[in-house]
Amino acid sequence: MARSHAGQRRMARSDVVARGLLAFLLTLALVVTAAQPAAADDVLDARQLVEKSQLTLESFMADNEIDAIRDLMTKARGVFIAPQVLKGAFIVGASGGSGVFLARDDPVKPWSGPAFYTIGSVSFGLQIGGEASEVVLLAMTERGVSAMLGSTVKLGADASVALGPVGAGASAATTALSADILAFSRAKGLYGGISVDGAVIAVRSDWNSAYYGKSVEPTDILVRRAVSNPHAAGLIAAVTKASGMR
Repeated sequence: MARSHAGQRRMARSDVVARGLLAFLLTLALVVTAAQPAAADDVLDARQLVEKSQLTLESFMADNEIDAIRDLMTKARGVFIAPQVLKGAFIVGASGGSGVFLARDDPVKPWSGPAFYTIGSVSFGLQIGGEASEVVLLAMTERGVSAMLGSTVKLGADASVALGPVGAGASAATTALSADILAFSRAKGLYGGISVDGAVIAVRSDWNSAYYGKSVEPTDILVRRAVSNPHAAGLIAAVTKASGMR
């Protein structure tokens, strides 16, 4: 009788262990299944951002209102493009979006990238409604590029920032500009759509990893040139053309 009870207890324990193992395997399967679409979404989102960034840059370069950008691009060491930075709130205003950054060692070297980032800021004041802006930042100095290679950079603190010249006669003003980063923003076709002074730019590690198929840092992409993606050929060609290179 005692042996019978002992056997039943062993069977009960085995059943508990089996049930626990089954539950663990099911949970693991669900986690893996859930992770796969997320990774796929990151790849798709990153690719779409690259394509939108190319269109945004080409649009800026074709706009006569900011013809100064064409001269500045020939001297730029890096270019950050955010096709859509959203802003909108009441009392407290928040802005944010995603962008890509490309860089080169000096004005005669080929461009590398893109690396993926977020851009965001918070401001206080009486604000109602919202808007979407396109933003292009030109890193004109080595300090500007170096700041962008970190995990985060606060514009105006880690690197000086100034508004890029706009309008008639703006090209003549480019020689007097000394900021590390020059900012151009446009909302609904009008320039000055959003202020980037004080904005924080941070690395999007998930999109960098998804786009290049492994874990990489901005320095791997932009300095060491350890990875590349054929999908970025159109964007790199657009940036190369905009900077006056062939």
